[in-house]
Amino acid sequence: MSATIRIVHRTGYSYAGGVTASFNEIRMLPRSTHEQQVVHSRIDISPVPWTYTYTDYWGTTVTAFEVFERHESLNVVATSTVDVQRHTSEEPRLQWGDLTSLDVTDTHCEMLEIGDRVAPPPDLLAAVAELRRISATPWELAVAVVDLVHAEVKYVFGATGVHTRASEAWEQRSGVCQDMAHLVLGALRSVGIPARYVSGYLMPSRSGELGVPYAGESHAWIQFWDDGWVGADPTNNIRPGDLHVEVAVGRDYRDVAPLTGIFTGSRTSDMFVSVEMTRLS
Repeated sequence: MSATIRIVHRTGYSYAGGVTASFNEIRMLPRSTHEQQVVHSRIDISPVPWTYTYTDYWGTTVTAFEVFERHESLNVVATSTVDVQRHTSEEPRLQWGDLTSLDVTDTHCEMLEIGDRVAPPPDLLAAVAELRRISATPWELAVAVVDLVHAEVKYVFGATGVHTRASEAWEQRSGVCQDMAHLVLGALRSVGIPARYVSGYLMPSRSGELGVPYAGESHAWIQFWDDGWVGADPTNNIRPGDLHVEVAVGRDYRDVAPLTGIFTGSRTSDMFVSVEMTRLS
């Protein structure tokens, strides 16, 4: 299966009292991979800033920009068209012993780090250790962990924030896609499987009419290493398909946040976000 999808992602800030300067980075443009090709992409920012575009350490396109005039709000619109054609292999490639080779532990050392954002709580670690004992391959274990997190953690919009730790979401048994991705990352890394965070978009419905815009959403899932990166979406308990559009990868959410920055001249700001997705074919 394949799909061509147009994404219009609007975000920004309104500032109480206005600001005199702001410095920001955005990661909102999809990346071309062997499973998706960017046909067109552009960023529009108001007020018009000085900009600089680069590719970060993880391979994500980043636009850095600075505004040095007084402004009451900051508006960013990222428009992209992407051809998606995912190939879903169901054949495990690596055995447990393969994960201890330097080709894995050295090359993917960052994706084996268990930082505070993804560290699993003790009861989840114990459950994963038992799954490891009965899983014949890393792939089998990864599928079991995704099943476990999906079953135990209920998706509740607004239940957590961008600074919530995986252990906190697990304790309350609720969270959003970011939390479920963090839980799976920490669990897989705890048994030596490299895993990385993926941010992007998810088209809300395959049955939607072609050419009709739908309210979409930013989304998060994971990829684990099995002699190649294999995707898994723990929020929906599925393999990412042609309705998933990949934007950025990293160790956790902090590496892929769509809009980050600082400003001077105001005490508070309110962020706004909307995503519109249209399936073109």
